[in-house]
Amino acid sequence: IVESRAVPRKILAFDLARNKTLENRRTLIDAGPKGTPDGFRVDMDGNLWCGWGMGSPDLDGVMIFAPDGKPIGRIALPERCANVCFGGLHRNRLFMAASTSLYALYVNTQGVAY
Repeated sequence: IVESRAVPRKILAFDLARNKTLENRRTLIDAGPKGTPDGFRVDMDGNLWCGWGMGSPDLDGVMIFAPDGKPIGRIALPERCANVCFGGLHRNRLFMAASTSLYALYVNTQGVAY
């Protein structure tokens, strides 16, 4: 779950209980005062691919986080990225919906099938 209010900007994680309720709310990623997480998807390794940015070249693009919330990569874009999805026959093409453009990039992983 993304909390996208002015502050705090965080991505929250929960455990799914046997009765299908959410438990153990915790902060997975604290975006800090400048970070702006938005839509995200998960790959086969449990990494989180998250649209990011607010019109700032040092932030705009996609941030990639390991399952423990540590940043492991970034795809820089020339504009804010609001959402991402994995597509293509093998779910190894990342589509990035930005402010005025749609970008696509083949990646060395696959998105989780829903």
